Amino acid sequence: MSGRGLESTRFHKLGLVSPEDQSLRGCERIARKRARQAEPPASPVKTGAGQIRILMGAAVALTCLVLQSPAQEQPPYSLGRSNLPSLIRPYVPPVVPPIRLGNSNRLHDLIRGGNLYLTVEDALALAIENNLNLEIARYGPLLSDSALERAKAGGPIRGVPSASSQVSSVNAGLGVNGSQASAGVGGGGGGGGGGGGGAATIQQVGAITPTLDPSVQNFTTFGHLTQPQANTTQSQTDALIESVHTYSTNVVQRLLSGGGIQYTNYDQYLKENSPTDVLNPAVGPHMDLYFQHSLLQGFGTKLNDRGIRIAKVNTVASRESFRAQLLNMVSQVVNLYWDLASAREDLKARQNALEITQKFVDDTKYEISVGAIAGVELPRAEAELGSRRQDVAVAQANVRQQAIQLKDALSHTEDPALESAEVIPVDRIEIPDTDDLPPLREGVATAMAKRPDVAVSKFRDQTAEMDLPGTTNPLLPSLTVTGRTYNRGVAGDANAGHEPNPYFVGGYGTALGQIFRRNFPNQSVVATFSASLGNRQAQADYGISQLQFRQSQLTGQRDTNQIVVDIASRISAVRQARARYDTAKNTRILQEQLLEAEKKRSSGTTTFNAIMADQRQLIAALLSEVGSLTAYAHARVSLDQGLGETLEKYNITLEEGLAGKVNRESRPQDIVEPHKN
Repeated sequence: MSGRGLESTRFHKLGLVSPEDQSLRGCERIARKRARQAEPPASPVKTGAGQIRILMGAAVALTCLVLQSPAQEQPPYSLGRSNLPSLIRPYVPPVVPPIRLGNSNRLHDLIRGGNLYLTVEDALALAIENNLNLEIARYGPLLSDSALERAKAGGPIRGVPSASSQVSSVNAGLGVNGSQASAGVGGGGGGGGGGGGGAATIQQVGAITPTLDPSVQNFTTFGHLTQPQANTTQSQTDALIESVHTYSTNVVQRLLSGGGIQYTNYDQYLKENSPTDVLNPAVGPHMDLYFQHSLLQGFGTKLNDRGIRIAKVNTVASRESFRAQLLNMVSQVVNLYWDLASAREDLKARQNALEITQKFVDDTKYEISVGAIAGVELPRAEAELGSRRQDVAVAQANVRQQAIQLKDALSHTEDPALESAEVIPVDRIEIPDTDDLPPLREGVATAMAKRPDVAVSKFRDQTAEMDLPGTTNPLLPSLTVTGRTYNRGVAGDANAGHEPNPYFVGGYGTALGQIFRRNFPNQSVVATFSASLGNRQAQADYGISQLQFRQSQLTGQRDTNQIVVDIASRISAVRQARARYDTAKNTRILQEQLLEAEKKRSSGTTTFNAIMADQRQLIAALLSEVGSLTAYAHARVSLDQGLGETLEKYNITLEEGLAGKVNRESRPQDIVEPHKN
């Protein structure tokens, strides 16, 4: 059963009515009400209105069928649409995905015995699912999708107000006031208006895309008017009493080519107490069709759809921008992982040095007790022991600090289990026999093809070029052609004492027949031309856009040149890190051999001092080797990041990053303490 069916079943079990059922039942009630109102009354005018109500009832019934169409399934990583009927859905807010603040279950699955055992893959999986900065970045593609939806609707950019004008249509010739308006002697009123305010507005540079969503506007007026008649020549009454019903519906559709179509359906019902009216009551409908199009300024699909094309490019660019943030996050987490692993190795080396120094102090005490060496050597040995203890305390603090930074990158919010757990890296830094570094030109080509920031820069240049017609077209003068065709009809009951033309006697249907037969056709064509004699604003806007576009092209070339330098520096850093590691490793081996040799011939104060010096040098060599391992790992991560291959190396897809869910399961393994080379 679908989700909608389950929801409806749940409502019925509770004895309630689901929102969808309420909507459909409301439609049924409206249809029954329209059918009851459709009974034809005695008046011909009302009979025509009843026929229209029948049509409206049928339209409502058809609407009810449309409302039952299910909502379309939404693609992932986008705003969801409501499950309400399709006719109502555009007027309710879309479903915005809620924020995610809880940590994934993977985090607690990896905690065993109060320890969080992590491989690099597990750390990256936790970061993808729980990193707060990455979760914030996931809204970028959602925002670009919404911006594309808005661009498809046309109109000015977000934040720029738009203005529209409504034209009122007056149906002259009906009744006393209509006759006076036709003759040009009426006092007017209610038909027009104008004026403007002095409020400041934000302006959009360049041509504005027309609003592309069709719009429907209806004005319905019911009026009862009483007007004193000082001159009763025409009205033949001291007080003119009118009952007026006015219905006006406009449907407007703007075109990407730079024009628009408007259909107007107008109907006026008039009943008054004047004996001079030939038809009373009377109806005067008319139907108008407008077509307006720009021929110079504002003309062309390439001009008016540039916002849509730019928004489409931005949706792809936003995914690349997210990929860049995902890549940077992966590099950051890997570096934090190796920093913690290095800090633990550093702590282990210093603890080993502390144990050796403690044993040396014990041996010194024994040597003093048997008279082999002077007692003055004990304070020196204990001072060395205190120094080693201080080193261990500093190393322990460093491990805690590195663990806190890694935990912050792997969690959404505070988690007591995570806070109390000790993070234990399982993987070790492995240095391959050969680095297999790419040649410089090959590395640059790889970076240009795979780096997301390079793709974003190209998209930025592409959208800037797309937007250039927005300041080029306004250089032209404005030439607009407007065509209008409309048909009128008049019908009503014969007023007492008058014998009107039988052609006009009837109701609303009679008047509609006149319109559809085009008995009274009207057409007009208007051409409007305007031009700015100086045109300095358009010239300046065009110049600014062109200069900014050329500036961005030079900036792109500068960034390309910087990539060459960047790749060369990162390749050199890997080579230097390997050389440093090889040197540190050899030094550590030699210091171990030297210390063992010194211990074998230990005797007297001179040998005591030499052993202490050799021990310090061995500790320094061990720490240097650990530091060189970390430096190599960082250099390798930096090179992969510069080449844009980080995600490929760690088998991470963009879809996993967008979804915030890694499909691979983390399987806790038996932990084996890493051994030394």
